[in-house]
Amino acid sequence: MSGVDSDKPVETVWAGDWLTMKRQGRWEFVSRARGIRAAVILAVDDGHVLLVDQYRAALGRHCLELPAGLVGDGGSDEPATVAAARELEEETGYRAERFEDCGDFYSSPGMASEGFTLIRAHGLTRMGDGGGVAEENITVHRVPLDGVAHYIAAKRAEGMAMDVKLLLLLGAGLLKAG
Repeated sequence: MSGVDSDKPVETVWAGDWLTMKRQGRWEFVSRARGIRAAVILAVDDGHVLLVDQYRAALGRHCLELPAGLVGDGGSDEPATVAAARELEEETGYRAERFEDCGDFYSSPGMASEGFTLIRAHGLTRMGDGGGVAEENITVHRVPLDGVAHYIAAKRAEGMAMDVKLLLLLGAGLLKAG
């Protein structure tokens, strides 16, 4: 079954270096320019999960997130697992023995066509400090899985923004609450 206006042409309203604003019938949405995708890494090792925080201009504050990066920085036909390996080491300083593709997901489908491939990293080895490249100023957090809900709550209380993908770590606890 098709949706309302799905038979209408997609028009580009505005295009920048990284984002494109589009319209299809009465619907407006944003997409990444040039078909850029993202890889999000779920890196769990020895009962700990790796999280990162960095300043996000769109939010005007730091945001706690799973490590992630753009697919295609290493070439336009780059597999998501290759991007995940690069981004995991750049952002966190950890290298993984292997990666598992957990599928594609969409974080805000009502307003953005952007999606990401969730990649699970297995067999982590710390290679360096991480922190990203250039001026990313990424802070790495190695958080015990059994304390992740408390950790996230404490960071929220400090005023840090939370990426929706952190719900992956909170899901079971949220279902038990109430």
